[in-house]
Amino acid sequence: MNIPFLDLKRQYTFMKDEIDETLRRVAASGRYIGGEEILKLEEEIAHYCGAGYGVGVSSGTDALLASLMAVGVEEGDEVITSPFTFISTAEVVYLLRAKPVFVDIDQDTFNLDTDLIESSITERTKCIIPVHLFGQMADMHAILDIANRHELKVIEDAAQAIGSSLDGEMAGAIGDTGCFSFFPSKNLGAFGDGGLVITKDPSLSERIKIIKDHGSARRYHHSVLGFNGRLDSIQAAVLRVKLRYLDEWAEKRRRNARYYSERLEKYVKVPVCREGYSHVFNQYSILTKHRDELVEYLSSMGVPTAIYYPISLHLQEVFQGLGYRKGDFPVAETTSEQILSLPVFPELEEGEREYIVNAVVSFFEQGTGAG
Repeated sequence: MNIPFLDLKRQYTFMKDEIDETLRRVAASGRYIGGEEILKLEEEIAHYCGAGYGVGVSSGTDALLASLMAVGVEEGDEVITSPFTFISTAEVVYLLRAKPVFVDIDQDTFNLDTDLIESSITERTKCIIPVHLFGQMADMHAILDIANRHELKVIEDAAQAIGSSLDGEMAGAIGDTGCFSFFPSKNLGAFGDGGLVITKDPSLSERIKIIKDHGSARRYHHSVLGFNGRLDSIQAAVLRVKLRYLDEWAEKRRRNARYYSERLEKYVKVPVCREGYSHVFNQYSILTKHRDELVEYLSSMGVPTAIYYPISLHLQEVFQGLGYRKGDFPVAETTSEQILSLPVFPELEEGEREYIVNAVVSFFEQGTGAG
């Protein structure tokens, strides 16, 4: 059996008629940048998340960049974030000539260890970017408490977590801004790149709108430095169709995750779902000391896997100038050596899911040992 890690063709087939009609409507409109599709998507996602305002942008990276610029992060400022995430979280900080300050992660959730944040705050700290990794939110209660005491801004990197929640509050709607990615592999994925910022602050919303449009609120009048971060109408229209199915897909991901965890917990460390948190499983990630051997074995059985992330950010060549060394963040480093993601997409068939589990179990029961 050859199983895909993610199968967007199955998703498209499921909603083909709706998508095709939407694409025809946008094509016939002649409005491919801005317009009604963008405005409605912004409104619908802001409403879904319980935020007052949404601003469509061209990617999750641009959502982070525009948010940092809007809250006033400048050269020489420091921004606290995770070393265990996709590079864009720290990349945008560096692009503004500010300094990413990494804090180690919690060994169960892979999110920021909130007990370590306060000791990393200096007089230059301007902002905290918690990452809601793999679809489970960071401890926003603790993070907001720290931020409020030190008068810091909080930008939620919710690129992998749209639809997740903490005690009923939705990801992205708790901090000063929340940043979503609509890269095709995300739970809510476009037909290309796309992103969105949500906020409850109308002044931040207006500032982000200006920043992502070359710093212009009125055509050819530029009040601040900005960039081209516009979301296009076709992506917005596709996302509006998919948004209707987001909660259903999340429940199917949770169903797949429960099946995996029930069958695999005696062999590997399975994801920890904290009480009060709703996990949407953008990725289902296990930990095992036998990761590399397991990858090879599963590949031979036709089971695809992925490693998010094989190198922590503090050890990436591009960030060598920050002065971090191996051993600085032991939990993140160990996690990078042991983590492995299995297919968890909502269209995964029952037989495929069972085959994946049986392949993992057979690897360990052949004598390799539990991870």
